[in-house]
Amino acid sequence: MKRAIFPGSFDPITLGHFDIINRGLTLFDEIIIAIGVNAEKSYMFNIEERNNFITEAFKDQAQVKIMTYSGLTIDFCREVNADYILRGLRNSGDFEFEKAIAHTNRKLSEIETVFLLTSSSYSYISSSIVRDVIRNGGDFTSLVPPTVHLKP
Repeated sequence: MKRAIFPGSFDPITLGHFDIINRGLTLFDEIIIAIGVNAEKSYMFNIEERNNFITEAFKDQAQVKIMTYSGLTIDFCREVNADYILRGLRNSGDFEFEKAIAHTNRKLSEIETVFLLTSSSYSYISSSIVRDVIRNGGDFTSLVPPTVHLKP
């Protein structure tokens, strides 16, 4: 079985993430969306909210699992028997950053990183942009799956 993890903070999940995951399903038998937990980082949405947004978005896709993890991504890969890390690239800046991480992961393990280019219609979207739109009272609904919502 070809199992990949798609790691990130998903604060919140965006249509760009959604695009990469759905396209990744054509390459892998199973994708584990790995929500990273970093105690030193402050999040707009707590872990339960992020997990719920993602779980609801992929409720009809049995080949998508959602888990949380902390520590090294390659250690989590070993824990769940994943041989691949799936990453999305929006631009050349993403590529340079992700390339360094992928090289480091290959140096430390046998885990392969697979890159997919984000569809052009979503390449401008990032979680930090979405959070900025939310903080400033803008309409963020065209940037995220419909499962992402604010608390009433």
